[in-house]
Order: sequence, then C-alpha cells, then structure tokens
Amino acid sequence: MVETSTFRGVLNFFVELGIYDVILPFLLVFGIMFAILDKTKVLGTETVGKDVYPKKNLNAIVAFAVGFFVVASAQLVEVITKVSSQAVILLLLIVLFLVMAGSFMDLETLSTKGVHLKGGWNTIFMLISFIGIAFIFLNALDWLDPAYEFLRDHWNNELVSSVILLGTIILIMLFITGGFGKKNDKEEEKKGI
Repeated sequence: MVETSTFRGVLNFFVELGIYDVILPFLLVFGIMFAILDKTKVLGTETVGKDVYPKKNLNAIVAFAVGFFVVASAQLVEVITKVSSQAVILLLLIVLFLVMAGSFMDLETLSTKGVHLKGGWNTIFMLISFIGIAFIFLNALDWLDPAYEFLRDHWNNELVSSVILLGTIILIMLFITGGFGKKNDKEEEKKGI
C-alpha cells in the first residue's frame, strides 16, 4: 500500500472539513460581491467630513448573504469550482505563452519593458481569452453537451465542411480588404485626424 505524505493528509482533512466546497467558495463570492458593491456604490454612500465613502457595513451584509446563498446550493458551488479551476488553467496557458514569446525577445528590451503584446495581437488574445472563458462557463453549466450532441447527430460532414469553408473565405476577404478598418479610416479623414 502506498503511503501518503503528511501534506496530502492535511489536504484530505481540509476536504473532509469542507474547506473546498464551503469556506473557499463563500470567501470567493463574498470578496467579489463586496468589491463590486464597494466600487459601484450601488447601496449608497455616507459623508464623513468632506470625504464620501461607500456604506461598507451594508455592502458587507449583502455580500455575506449572497455568499451564504451560493454556498447553500451544491450546484452553484460545483459550477464555481469547475470555472475557477479551468480559468486558472487558461491563465496558466497564457502566461506560458508569454514566457515562450519572451524567450525570443532581446534581453535588454525584455528587462526594461517586459513582454507586452502590441497592435492586433493584444486584441486577438483578449478575444481568445473571452471565448475560452465563455466555453468554460458553458461547460460548467453543462450547456455544451446538448449542442455537441445536436451537431453530432444532425449535421453531416458536408454541411459542417461547407460552413467552415464559407467562414474561412469570409475571414480571408475581411483580412484582405481591411475589414472594418476602412470605415474607421474614412471617418478619421472626415474628422481631420
């Protein structure tokens, strides 16, 4: 029989104690809700002298209640666990890509400016990240399974290939013609920019 380490035993104890499916999801939801309520000042403000502050006590109570509502639902805790673990993997992949891209950069530029994506690359990676997060949420809610089953059962290979071919042709045409950028250039010329 393989013996586990002391640290693995501590983690197993935390699992049995409910740290991962009660306390951590509660703290995550409470922290996010409190930050949003505090930043937006949706529940009002109070004035102390000349300074205006959000009502932290009211924000904390609402965030506390929402945190408990979420923890009370096992399905929501499961969704939060899936989404947070998969989003961390996506973030790790992005960081690893930036490490790889940084390994091809000049050391002097890298040490002074760091690794930053410029121009269209920044937009492309933001779009990829958004699509990745959307798929992570849809997968955690089990909404991708019916779509996948529909595609598997009702579409034949010719139809899927035709849609992919048409989509590729449209993207190539937009890339060659400048897509939506030409409208913006004409608008800038009219404004005198």
